[in-house]
Amino acid sequence: MTAMLIVPIGAPVLAAGGYAALGWRRTTAWLGAVAAAVLLASGAALAGWAVDRPRTGLGGLLRADALTAFMLIVIGAVALLAMLASPGYLAAEQAAGHATGRDMRRYGVLTQGFVAAMALGVLAASLGVLWIAVEATTILTAFLVGHHRTRNATEAAWKYVVICSTGIALAFLGIALLHFAAQHAQVPSSGSLDWTQLTAHAERLDPGVTRIAVALLVLGFGAKAGLAPLHAWLPDAHSQAPAPVSALMSGVLLSVAFYAVLRVKVVADIALGAGFVRALLLITALASLTLAAALLLAQRDYKRMLAYSSMEHMGLLALGAAIGSRLAVAAVLLHVLGHGLAKSVAFLASGQIQQAIGGSRIDAARGLAARAPLVAGGFGAAVLALLGFPPFSLFASEIGIFRAGFTAGLGWAVAAALALLLLITASLAARTGRMLLGAPKTGPGAATAPFPRAAVIAAVLILGLVACAMIGITDWPLHTLLDHAAAILEAH
Repeated sequence: MTAMLIVPIGAPVLAAGGYAALGWRRTTAWLGAVAAAVLLASGAALAGWAVDRPRTGLGGLLRADALTAFMLIVIGAVALLAMLASPGYLAAEQAAGHATGRDMRRYGVLTQGFVAAMALGVLAASLGVLWIAVEATTILTAFLVGHHRTRNATEAAWKYVVICSTGIALAFLGIALLHFAAQHAQVPSSGSLDWTQLTAHAERLDPGVTRIAVALLVLGFGAKAGLAPLHAWLPDAHSQAPAPVSALMSGVLLSVAFYAVLRVKVVADIALGAGFVRALLLITALASLTLAAALLLAQRDYKRMLAYSSMEHMGLLALGAAIGSRLAVAAVLLHVLGHGLAKSVAFLASGQIQQAIGGSRIDAARGLAARAPLVAGGFGAAVLALLGFPPFSLFASEIGIFRAGFTAGLGWAVAAALALLLLITASLAARTGRMLLGAPKTGPGAATAPFPRAAVIAAVLILGLVACAMIGITDWPLHTLLDHAAAILEAH
């Protein structure tokens, strides 16, 4: 059992060791993709192995249930897309003089450590181990955000570290308070932060202490998920990181942090009733959607535009979690996967655009459909998916969240979210249309570099979009897994 649980963490760790020992060569450049494929296969295997009964390993430090298996599938799918695109992206960076062999080796080690930390986070049996894993992702990705070592990249990395470390410190304080409450509720010391022990003894937790602890945990992990009010790191970090890293951060790191919020909510709903966390998440959701809508109105940078889109989708996840019914939670999990796939494609396509035009300004990227039809088509289709158009899975997941909201008597919150989504849709559609269909910029400052031609990146874009569309058309491979995972998180 332990070996089965260690494989998802061990595969990227072994790949990182390969990069460290052998460097970034033709023979090792694809180690990351192999490790991601192993991680994805492990998630699929666990989906069948642990869906009916949770499994533990490594002396109780690791635990897998249906929710764990689903999150491993999300991490593996997004990591596979990002790692398949990485060799071509880094080769273009090296050819342009923006990366050295040492930079590429460091990139390989850090990205694999990053993926391993996320896998550890969702496999953690206790809140303490999850906190360590989330903090590890902050340390590892700080170096990746500053990969280009420009002034803007360095500033973004420091901003990311400061804000996320503040959030993680708040979460640590929340963990300390929850541990205190657990000790006074006679929870065994060895399991005072264990998910199963906390859930079993949640009714005996002191309400006052638990209320403060949960508020700190939601705020702290919410900062890492890009939710308001500690969201300011998001656009800077995503706009400066290499495109495959942005795909990993936006596509899955935010969701792993939100996974922590979902786990905490299960304990809080039993200890405090569903109303307290519902109010917190509703405020956070609507605040995040409002800020995303306002900041997108005047956005002129397409990578920052995608970052604010991530903030919007995290707000939708918070709205679905606040509703809390099984339909809402299943829709939230489906949204996590669909957003991960679509946002990864969007960021990977944006990396191709940035390498060709030498910047991330929307005005400089006009006329993409004529200059690079495949990249433009992939970028445009990914934005359509993010806007919730069929047949992509985000259409089904958003409909599920809204239906559940009306059924639960939260029609006012759904109506407010829909109004904000209209503003966001108009902003994203207008700016994406300008990039794809506008007349190419001419004269001084116009981009003249040809778009890189790579069969691999084209295949990655198509693979991500097809997967997102297939899940939107039918969820039959995931239906049982989603149902069991939603049952774990359903409001009590």
